[in-house]
Amino acid sequence: LGDQVPALLLRGPKDPVFGEDHLDDLTERMPHADVHRFEGAGHLIAEERPYADVVLDWLDEKVTDAAAPPPRTRRSSRTAAPAAKDTGRLWDALVSRRADDDTAVIDMSTTREAEPLRVSWRQLAARVDEIAAGLDAFGVRAGDRVSLLVQPGPTLTAALYACLRIGAVVVVADRGLGIRGLSRAVRGAVPDVVIGETAGLAAARALGWPGRRISAAALPAASSRALGVEASLSDLARAGRGRTLPEPPPADADAAVLFTSGSTGPAKGVVYTHAQLIALRDTLAAHFGVTAETGLVTGFAPFALLGPALGTRSATPDMDVSAPRTLTAAAVAAAVRASDARIVFLSPAAVANVVATSAELTDADRAALGRVETFLSTGAPVSVDLLRRAQALMPSATAHTPYGMTECLLVADVTLPEIEAARGDRGVCVGRPLGTGEVRISALDALGRASGEPTTDTGVTGEIVISAPHLKRGYFRLHLTDREARRGLDERWHRTGDVGHIDADGRLWVEGRLPHVITTADGPVTPVGVEQDVETVDGVSRAAAVGVGPAGRQVVVAVAETGDRRPGLASPDLTDAVRAATAQRLAAVLVVPALPTDIRHNSKIDRSRVAAWAERVLSGEKPTAL
Repeated sequence: LGDQVPALLLRGPKDPVFGEDHLDDLTERMPHADVHRFEGAGHLIAEERPYADVVLDWLDEKVTDAAAPPPRTRRSSRTAAPAAKDTGRLWDALVSRRADDDTAVIDMSTTREAEPLRVSWRQLAARVDEIAAGLDAFGVRAGDRVSLLVQPGPTLTAALYACLRIGAVVVVADRGLGIRGLSRAVRGAVPDVVIGETAGLAAARALGWPGRRISAAALPAASSRALGVEASLSDLARAGRGRTLPEPPPADADAAVLFTSGSTGPAKGVVYTHAQLIALRDTLAAHFGVTAETGLVTGFAPFALLGPALGTRSATPDMDVSAPRTLTAAAVAAAVRASDARIVFLSPAAVANVVATSAELTDADRAALGRVETFLSTGAPVSVDLLRRAQALMPSATAHTPYGMTECLLVADVTLPEIEAARGDRGVCVGRPLGTGEVRISALDALGRASGEPTTDTGVTGEIVISAPHLKRGYFRLHLTDREARRGLDERWHRTGDVGHIDADGRLWVEGRLPHVITTADGPVTPVGVEQDVETVDGVSRAAAVGVGPAGRQVVVAVAETGDRRPGLASPDLTDAVRAATAQRLAAVLVVPALPTDIRHNSKIDRSRVAAWAERVLSGEKPTAL
């Protein structure tokens, strides 16, 4: 149909007739089309979703803006980005250090003669080139999507950089999404190739995921046949040895699809270009002073693969990265000792278990941790008390809690001393923007909608709006989500869905999620400040502040995690203590054994689920488990 005819493609992923392969075929024929997948919908979209409004809004947009859409390459995201200037390649360090026998990657989960497996820069660079050429010989082309179902380590590192080198788009969705979430993400990304370990390949086979299969390790012939495996990475490396590599991709080509945690709905695929990942690398290196001699230990999946791009040695502790609660203090110390790392990067859930298992540390472990200079935890809020206890294990380190999201992995940063100095405001202080990034606030109206013009004025509570060179290009086949994220904004700005404010010193404070804002008769109430008040009460480990009732007339209900075996109304004494702890008027105080949280971080409370439960309890239903 060419690039001159505007096109809108809408699909329900549960459609048994029009499959993802059909949609994939159409998008290849019409790469300019706007595509949106209505998660949860099936064949009869007209009956399941308000498609007429979508089509009319789209037509209005296209008629108003009669200019022809810019041409796009195969499978690129719909959101345009400025032409990228040449700032190098993600694999530049591999090229410059390809004759270097120093350690590049350390695999703490694999040992040889009681020592962790070490891969040199020379070995890694050669392996990346061999696999890249082998993938090219296998038929993988620029723009093809490759799903990586491999645990972080040398194998995943080599496979990922090989894909990037030939212009393939890596699809990264981890087991932290749960099997249903992972399956939804992989199927929705429609990979051309799946590279996986045995468990991932078995899931791909059982759940019918698309794509040709490559095994991370060589498998017996019977296993390969059963799993539909055509080759192993070792086979590809042998096929690629001595073969000429294709031209590298341009900086504005798509590089990766990373999936969100799914804590506020189905996980969304976030598209990054090479230029945006390079900008992330450069921002991280500049802000935290990363050099070739720094060394990096990371137990946080999104950053577990950046070591080679940063040109520094890296180690992943012996753990399941998709289940951060499996990380122990001894495992962190072992990784630090093996890599002589000066930076440690962990998720909040991992930090909690590291602190909980710190009694197992030996004197040698504590000495190794004592050499760490920078400690970072990001992905979800971290309490000041937990940060203090973690820093006590790394007494020479400065503790940082960068603020970011899958759509922009580094937005702002703050240190523990800065948080302690800034106490007294409402919400979680996340500091100031990094590098050339910018933050603005779109004020809330009476119904909790972010309708205000984005501003940097202090004391304005609203949706956090961001811009940065390393901001994502767009969402994968989610045209409506893209449009809402850019609503009323210039190009390269993004509505985060978080709410907060900027204080008089230019620091950003996060007060919760936009869908969780409580719309009372007196105006919108953000949840985090109320929750912080409730959590000061003895016996309350965590709290959720939710709204019950019709929009604009909601009342605030506090739900406390106390360990009580029976959920329901709090005791009179606890109710009085909670009400005395906060200035916010509370209609009720409820207790639960445990609040529901996301799988990936184990810290983002599902307030929508809690609110629905609280409404049922207060309407007279028998309290049930959340």
